[in-house]
Amino acid sequence: MRFISFGALSASLVLLLLPACATGGAPAEKKKQMVSNEISIGVAGPMSGDLGEFGEQLRHGARQAVADVNAVGGVLGKQLRLVEGDDQCDPPRAVRVANNLVEDGVVFVDGHFCSGSSIPASAVYAEEGVLQITPASTNPYLTEDAAADGIKTVFRVTGRDDRQGTFAGPWLAKTYAGKNVAILDDGSAYGRGLADETHRAMEAAGLKAALRDSYAQDQGNFSALIAELKDARIDAMYVGGYHSDIGPFIRQAREQGLNAQLFAGDALNTQEFVTLAGAASDGVMFTNAPDLRDAPAAKAVIAKFRADGFEPEGYTLSAYAAVEVWAQAVKKAGTTEAAAVATALRGGSWQTVIGNVAFDAKGDLTTAAYVWFEFQNGRYSEAGR
Repeated sequence: MRFISFGALSASLVLLLLPACATGGAPAEKKKQMVSNEISIGVAGPMSGDLGEFGEQLRHGARQAVADVNAVGGVLGKQLRLVEGDDQCDPPRAVRVANNLVEDGVVFVDGHFCSGSSIPASAVYAEEGVLQITPASTNPYLTEDAAADGIKTVFRVTGRDDRQGTFAGPWLAKTYAGKNVAILDDGSAYGRGLADETHRAMEAAGLKAALRDSYAQDQGNFSALIAELKDARIDAMYVGGYHSDIGPFIRQAREQGLNAQLFAGDALNTQEFVTLAGAASDGVMFTNAPDLRDAPAAKAVIAKFRADGFEPEGYTLSAYAAVEVWAQAVKKAGTTEAAAVATALRGGSWQTVIGNVAFDAKGDLTTAAYVWFEFQNGRYSEAGR
């Protein structure tokens, strides 16, 4: 199932869909007993499938963080054990992965990647007393719904779509004043949410969208949509979605004579987009936080990734930071108990590979900046550099 309605993703409704082993009873009764000198934590994301590139980023980030924490004595005198879960960015699968991680005894999860996975999985973790920090899920409903339900154990070390949209929307309104701009999305929690926020901010800034439409994930052939965009004489298009669809879309658009400028969100921050789009990637722009690889605090960790032949782009460092900040908060709290760690997280400011971070009452970062990136000659960099 690829199309996800926000209502269907609310934590309260997801709980109705969980298997009996995920609800009721004391969490300790359902978790496997771990070796006494180990603490189990999880990392979850699309470790395979179309978005497997992002799963690799989360996996590498979490693995390196665990190795580095263990090298200096672990947490509370115990070594960390990392358990990995592959949700393929599929909501029902994400719920199964979450239940499996709980059964494996994890006390913390670094994940998930897609908002459509993080939101339903968060209901499992909240019920079972597992703290969750996503390095990548940006849909506001993740923390908004949790806060509304009184859940305090959901965090993210990335920005939110409403903040990203309020950066992109006014910029589009100013840059394309008097022009025809289309807003598109892939129907996912992430893509639709980001497109809606950008659309709202653009129109609030004075530019009405000439076209608002959606496409299906993995549809492959975009000829009908391209024809619609050409008929509407679109000058620019903002797309909420993932590189696995946007790459083929822009390649086909250029082949079919649509020259409108393409803008997208932070899920385009992977070199794999160039593989899918080819030469059509040149000039494509996307919003994202400033490149985390430029953070001075990340220099030593980046060297380790590169020494292993892995380039820590995208969400790699955010996944590392999620483990890093959790470990610091556990040390401060003196326990891995989720509620106590959550209280510690909100009560401090934390030095990480992505810089100094702090969380608000909902579990969101107190500050989150955005800039434009642009693809040129097979690489992306901050626009203007």
